[in-house]
Amino acid sequence: MTAAMASVALASGPEGHPELATRGGTLVGIRAGHQAPFVIAHRGASRYAPENTLAAVDAAHRRGLVWVENDVQRTKDGRLVVIHDTTLNRTTNAAKVFPGRAPWRVGDFTASEIARLDAGSWFGKQFAGERVPTLADYLRRLDRNGQGLLLELKVPEEYPGIEAQALRELRELGWLDRAHIRHRLVVQSFCVRCVKRVHRLMPKVRTGILGAPPVSKLRRYARFADQINPRMAEVSSQWARAVHRLRGPHGRRLEIYAWDVGAKASARSVQGRGVEGVID
Repeated sequence: MTAAMASVALASGPEGHPELATRGGTLVGIRAGHQAPFVIAHRGASRYAPENTLAAVDAAHRRGLVWVENDVQRTKDGRLVVIHDTTLNRTTNAAKVFPGRAPWRVGDFTASEIARLDAGSWFGKQFAGERVPTLADYLRRLDRNGQGLLLELKVPEEYPGIEAQALRELRELGWLDRAHIRHRLVVQSFCVRCVKRVHRLMPKVRTGILGAPPVSKLRRYARFADQINPRMAEVSSQWARAVHRLRGPHGRRLEIYAWDVGAKASARSVQGRGVEGVID
């Protein structure tokens, strides 16, 4: 990533990507002189702890990963929580605790109901009792660890006003000060209108559009997005060059952070497609 996301040194990248690493604040690979993409921990270190939990944040921290990605949704009573799926049953015991409330949609439960759920046992018994964190608790843990956040507004079209609400909560927790905005925060979404709305509400915050929009739309998106973050399979070198020819709203070249990279990907193959970083 740019200097704004420079990392501390790593002994190695995530499991399955031993070449993806950083050294001395510069993005370099394990092999001397070999440039490597920057690694952002997808839903926290979700290979080592249950995704989107505080345990996953800490697991990323222990492995030297200074940026994490998460997913934010809203409860029935208006609280912001960190969870990927729009339903609760895959990563919690909601079906057991609330057997008559299928399909267990996040927005159909209050924050206090969600706080009762076990969000760790599905991953391993050592994580039994891990909870679905509120965004506030998540931000406090990141601050404690000194980590940065790539925050995804998940299905924001289902939660009207979530853009402004997330920004208010970020402000209340100190995440819209100069240091966080410049070095520790990016807000992204698949919803282009929502990314544009975040930029309109808080122009200083860096933003990203998820997906691989056609080249014909890139110039318009560069007015309000700093990153274009596609699935790795959607990245071609020609498309990446088109992205990099443009500058975002903060005057820097548009960046690409790819996800769903695949366990066999090497730093050389990722970088060969023109990708600055991976969300893995």
